[in-house]
Amino acid sequence: MELSIFEDKRQAGTAAAVEGARLIREALASKGHAAIVVATGASQFDMLDRLVAEPEIDWSCVTVFHLDEYVGLPVTHPASFRLYLWQRFISRLPLPPAAYHFLDGQAAPKSECARVASLIQQHRIDVAFVGIGENSHLAFNDPPADFDTEAPFLEVELDEGCRLQQLNEGWFPSLAQVPRQALTMSIRQIMKSDAVICTVPDARKARAVRAAFEGEVSPDAPASILQKHPHVQVYLDRSAGSLLSPATTVIRRRDSSSEAHEPHSPQPNPQLKPRSAGSTSMTSN
Repeated sequence: MELSIFEDKRQAGTAAAVEGARLIREALASKGHAAIVVATGASQFDMLDRLVAEPEIDWSCVTVFHLDEYVGLPVTHPASFRLYLWQRFISRLPLPPAAYHFLDGQAAPKSECARVASLIQQHRIDVAFVGIGENSHLAFNDPPADFDTEAPFLEVELDEGCRLQQLNEGWFPSLAQVPRQALTMSIRQIMKSDAVICTVPDARKARAVRAAFEGEVSPDAPASILQKHPHVQVYLDRSAGSLLSPATTVIRRRDSSSEAHEPHSPQPNPQLKPRSAGSTSMTSN
């Protein structure tokens, strides 16, 4: 695992997108096609803004899968992740993707999970773009997460911490209106991805980041499972990484005018390794 901390969320999201785009191009060059998983939520705004603008990607050869969705929410609802991905990703691509397999929150949950499972099992996922929730959830796998199920997609109950996060981010006007159930890609399915690009900004995620990357691997901190993946790259802003120990992090400053966003070469390693993010370094306090 490699972890980079940037001065702000825009730089973190941009660097994540640049590296993700490099991996997509690599898959296209080697196989002629690629398959990716795309996350949603406020944490992905800057990453998606850059990803849709990345050059030299033949999106018509890329299949896109959807990470999670609320049960019962229509696509027209402002909090719908189908709507989010249409507005912030699919509709902004220069070419339509080869396929876009959304999760239909209004379909019967078991049938919908089976439908999308049959589709994803036909693909090897080259890159999964993910985030981490305030409760350390990965997708909508809230704690304690199921690390054992082989089902690619699940219907899950959302815990109160997760629902409060959705409320506080402004997606819903009241807690009562935040759905209690969701469809989500399972932990094991996410971990089958060849590479994981994890983008986590904001101070409110700092505790979850510490639990995920410095704590034990545990269903009580679902994102901690990423420590077991051989090719994970984590992109934090300074505030999200503020509780990490100096042994974990080396913060390297970038300014927006620098050549800050060149892609990095992956270095698969099961151990957590701090990554360089620029030319001037300082150790976090």
